[in-house]
Amino acid sequence: MDKLQGIHHITAVAGDPVRNWSFYTQTLGERLVKKTVNFDDPGTYHFYYGDRQGSPGTILTFFPWTNMRQVPTGNRQVTATSYAVDQNSLDFWAARLKEEGVSVTPFTRLNQPGLTFADPDGMPVEVVGMEQAPGLPYWEQSPVPQEHRLRGFHSATVTVPGSTRDNSVALLTDVFGMTIVGEEGNRTRFAFQGDTPDTGGLFDMVVDDHLRDNGLGAGIVHHIAFRAKDIDHEAQIRDAVRAFGLQTTDHVDRDYFMSVYFREPSGILYEIATDPPGFTRDEEADSLGMALKLPAQHEHLRTRLEKHLTPIPPED
Repeated sequence: MDKLQGIHHITAVAGDPVRNWSFYTQTLGERLVKKTVNFDDPGTYHFYYGDRQGSPGTILTFFPWTNMRQVPTGNRQVTATSYAVDQNSLDFWAARLKEEGVSVTPFTRLNQPGLTFADPDGMPVEVVGMEQAPGLPYWEQSPVPQEHRLRGFHSATVTVPGSTRDNSVALLTDVFGMTIVGEEGNRTRFAFQGDTPDTGGLFDMVVDDHLRDNGLGAGIVHHIAFRAKDIDHEAQIRDAVRAFGLQTTDHVDRDYFMSVYFREPSGILYEIATDPPGFTRDEEADSLGMALKLPAQHEHLRTRLEKHLTPIPPED
């Protein structure tokens, strides 16, 4: 079986949609590459942020439910979403975030420097300085100077209890084909061994038996998705996950990729998502994220939804 290609996207829950849009497009300088709705709750937006063309490994997505209660990050969850930046950009980001009223904490982890902070809903976000940060298609209209822009995902961190750690690791190494490349305290770092992804090529697991298991709310990652080359590759991974003893969905059409979902041994929701067809299947690259795109089954709701949903970008 071909090995996984890296992180595809990360999906989280937010509160106010305007506040979410403003932070990720104006403060962090990401592009809104797709503005659609939740398949299961079409009265709620689904935002996709990323690089200019929405490359796999750059996409952070949100379900922004207005008035959603904020919940602190807990055990059995994705507990940090980390972006790669040029190592010379950390001072820029520290100053920029401070100017925006965002509290920043510097760190050095496995010999890499970085900054950790929280988005407006309390979700932990990091920027990690790299000697050779990936070169990706930039969004020309980003308010962040080109040399300092986010370069897609560096990694993601999951936190699990010690009782399930070995099985969670076995899934990553024996099924996903990942390799342990570093350890520090209660943290283990894995690397994907696919076709050397430009972004999202690392994955960290932290063991913590004291962190509470918290429910879903604003500031919580709903699931993390890993890259498959195509639907045949996805089917191979699905079958391997089932042989490992986990229950999965079959292929689910998400318009911009095909998906398979399952819960890993600690209970974290994982997804396998295909690279194709991508976000230009229904919009030109130059106009990504400008129009409201609806799944076919919800197109009949367009008039009602356009009246109900808060305008994004916000109207002057």
